[in-house]
Amino acid sequence: MDKNRCTWCGNDPLYMAYHDEEWGVPVYDDAKLFEFLVLETFQAGLSWITILKKRENFRVAFDNFDYKKIANYGEDKYESLLQDAGIIRNKLKIRATISNAQAYMEIQKEFGSFSDYIWEFTNGKPIKNKHKSMSDVPATTDLSDKLSKDLKKRGFKFVGSTVIYANMQATGMVNDHVADCFRYNEV
Repeated sequence: MDKNRCTWCGNDPLYMAYHDEEWGVPVYDDAKLFEFLVLETFQAGLSWITILKKRENFRVAFDNFDYKKIANYGEDKYESLLQDAGIIRNKLKIRATISNAQAYMEIQKEFGSFSDYIWEFTNGKPIKNKHKSMSDVPATTDLSDKLSKDLKKRGFKFVGSTVIYANMQATGMVNDHVADCFRYNEV
């Protein structure tokens, strides 16, 4: 019997696997949180399926999303990333990933971990919404506005409220599985 899922994943096996196994599951690991931030940055203006299909290419190109290495990328690495057809070759997003890695580590210094910093915005626990359909799910909220503004103040780029809300959904800070989705009560 088919499972009832959020409609955004459709019938694409890659989308369905992402929905079933990752989307909305709370993430507290700094390395994984950085990966999602990088992917959401590159997704801005594109479809998420495009990013999912290129995810492994991004993993290889960006040293397994190791923010400590990325923070130290020089011009040679930047130029090689611009030539990498396996990723989204956007100059500004590549530069943002490097500077975001540097800002990420500054937050770690201040708060002990990026996880401690970001989860503070939800008092350490996921916000569980109860949307009847995907059309009820917002693109931004007051909370994503606040988090976006704080990240920008700290030097982050490509972290507008829409990107941040999508990141909050992906990392389980917000449970936006619709109420009749089989994952709604599992995460």
